[in-house]
Amino acid sequence: MINSNSMISAKLASPPPSLLLPPSPRLQGRRLAPSCLSDAGMPPQSPACPGPDQESSGVARSGAKAPAAGSSSSSSSPSRSSPPRGSAQLNRWSRARAHRSGRRLEWPTIRDRSGASKAPPPTRQPSSGEAATAVVEDDIDDGVLGIGRDESAKSIYMVSDGTGWTAEHSVNAALGQFEHCLVDRGCAVNTHLFNGIDDLDRLIEIIKQAAKEGALVLYTLADPSMAEATKKACELWGVPSTDVLRPTIEAIASHIGVAPSGIPRSSPSRKGQLTEDYFRRIEAIDFTIKQDDGAQPQNLNRAHIVLVGVSRTGKTPLSIYLAQKGYKVANVPIVMGVNLPKSLFEIDQDKIFGLTINPVVLQAIRKARAKALGFHGHKSNYAEMEHVRGELDHANQIFSTHPIWPVIEVTGKAIEESAAVVVRIFHDRKQKCAMPRISKRY
Repeated sequence: MINSNSMISAKLASPPPSLLLPPSPRLQGRRLAPSCLSDAGMPPQSPACPGPDQESSGVARSGAKAPAAGSSSSSSSPSRSSPPRGSAQLNRWSRARAHRSGRRLEWPTIRDRSGASKAPPPTRQPSSGEAATAVVEDDIDDGVLGIGRDESAKSIYMVSDGTGWTAEHSVNAALGQFEHCLVDRGCAVNTHLFNGIDDLDRLIEIIKQAAKEGALVLYTLADPSMAEATKKACELWGVPSTDVLRPTIEAIASHIGVAPSGIPRSSPSRKGQLTEDYFRRIEAIDFTIKQDDGAQPQNLNRAHIVLVGVSRTGKTPLSIYLAQKGYKVANVPIVMGVNLPKSLFEIDQDKIFGLTINPVVLQAIRKARAKALGFHGHKSNYAEMEHVRGELDHANQIFSTHPIWPVIEVTGKAIEESAAVVVRIFHDRKQKCAMPRISKRY
């Protein structure tokens, strides 16, 4: 354990953040690019690490001089034809999904609310006194390719002594409450994950950098001394911060009357024993893979959950996700002209769940699937709207004749959301909770 009072006092006795040199290459957040920092503290000029002028224009120039101070970038770089724009609603959906999943977006230009492209701001050469700050600001990737750093975006630093899974998913869940603003970049946010932080030096470097950027620090540190060091350092430099993990740990400790160990889950000192739950999950995954797409229908009685639906409604990914949680899952496809296996109607009907989807979305998924398999252009009704609607109507007739099967609408739902509905209903029925004996869509 670290003596927080003595160690923190020693580490915090350093110059103010504004006088610091660029951060050490050890400061490796997920979306920071410390490898692009040059030894001399000047902006790198290699193609892999473009400088400010290269980022603002987005065009690779070999041997070209930087534009003069105050000149517009439009006069120094050729205009590029804008790529074709898709549906505005589809773009909003794609961008919203990207924000929730943390995927990088490829936007060639920043667009305002009206859809018009904004010209990049004028660029100028940094003075020697601004070199260090320019390196840090220009080399930080805000998670959006092709547009450089968004100066108006607010930064969120996530600090963890483990993998950072808890911090990252907590922040993503919280950002979902601001999706209406984030999608249109009305309140842009840059998130940076720093995982495996078990050293006080690295921790202080991160907080110093957060002070320079005006970032919010959210941390999940199991070691109480590290958490206390983070709190004191943030208070010293005026960095807003929140301990995501500590309130929950203290609540559980108070409830069960046992003190927490204070050891990170990734620490080598923790003995990783193979528990019964581990082997149960491995068995469930093995069973689920063998039962995919209607295989071995004679084993349906061994499944905890059976998923039924037409092709491309997400039966397989949902099955695998549930299997990783320890549920043995089988899935059976509904195909027009093909009878469902008799064993499906002989097992406990409470374990069967139907999946349905919007026909327009299903058609788009099937078109992409057919193209990926090389069937694009061949005569097939697989992705035709009339056939898609016919299959969904056929599935709905089957669902209506078996009202005890819950029917889950998967359109627009993430795998986790659909799985949460299945697990809730499964446990409600297992615990004999009151349920309406009619078909219901979730």
